[in-house]
Amino acid sequence: MPKLLILSDRAEQYENLIQAAKLPNLEIFAFKNADVKAKIANQCEIVLGYPSLIRDLLPSLAKLRWVQTLSAGVELLLLPSLRRDYVLTNARGVFGELMAEYVFGYLLFHERQIFKHHQLQAKKSWDGSDTGSLRDKTIGLLGVGSIGAHVAKTAKHFGMIVHGYTRSSQSSPDVDVYHHDDLIEFACGVDYLVNIFPNTPETQKLLDASVFDALPKTAIFINVGRGSAVDDEALQAALEQEKIAGAVLDVFDKEPLPKEHPFWTTPNLWITFHTAAPSLPKDISQVFIENYHRYIKDEALNYQVDFERGY
Repeated sequence: MPKLLILSDRAEQYENLIQAAKLPNLEIFAFKNADVKAKIANQCEIVLGYPSLIRDLLPSLAKLRWVQTLSAGVELLLLPSLRRDYVLTNARGVFGELMAEYVFGYLLFHERQIFKHHQLQAKKSWDGSDTGSLRDKTIGLLGVGSIGAHVAKTAKHFGMIVHGYTRSSQSSPDVDVYHHDDLIEFACGVDYLVNIFPNTPETQKLLDASVFDALPKTAIFINVGRGSAVDDEALQAALEQEKIAGAVLDVFDKEPLPKEHPFWTTPNLWITFHTAAPSLPKDISQVFIENYHRYIKDEALNYQVDFERGY
């Protein structure tokens, strides 16, 4: 009988959802942290949890065959010093709608000048001038996987032009133009640049001064991918020197963002706290349930991560 170890601060929720699915021949052990007795860890061949909790427990998982993470990011499990003798799958296909809500919340916030209007309200000052519109604006998506495809589809609802920069996926019908090579040329033609790339060696500091210099001065940069893709000093300079109109950051190279980091006080920068698309138990449990059915049939699991490529 396969044994599942759940590691999450919401372990009880995951356990209840998985039990409700009545999966065949599955015994479940649920913990809120990595304080798991060695006897239990040694028995479990499947782990469902956050990479931060799984990493330190890897040496104790003698029978490990499969890890399903609760997140899309798996960097903590890809360190060269860690074992790789198991199948690693991450959470995909469940963040697109949430991420699109986040991105377009800020796009509309900017175009409709919501903050400006609130300031005018406080001053009791009437200003009937026109606001902007997303219609006919160009959005550039760095990465067009499942999340990028959702953002692209939402963009078309607002009448936007969609450009996609990708090395592989080119399946979204909502992308008007695909780019593969020249990132600077790509940046020159967008009003909104949205990074959705995962953390890989190829994306490290990909967004540097040359990219921010290439963006139009009216452009907004949004990062919902990984903080490692951004040269922080270059972005700070671009905002301070008004080379771009603003930025929205949900992810950072170091999290939590250190209190001494200049981003906290950089002008025209809006910060959130890696909360753009949370891992919701109802969604993630469905990813696990579908994969478990494949696992017991000895079929290839969905969303397998290549340890070398990083995604």
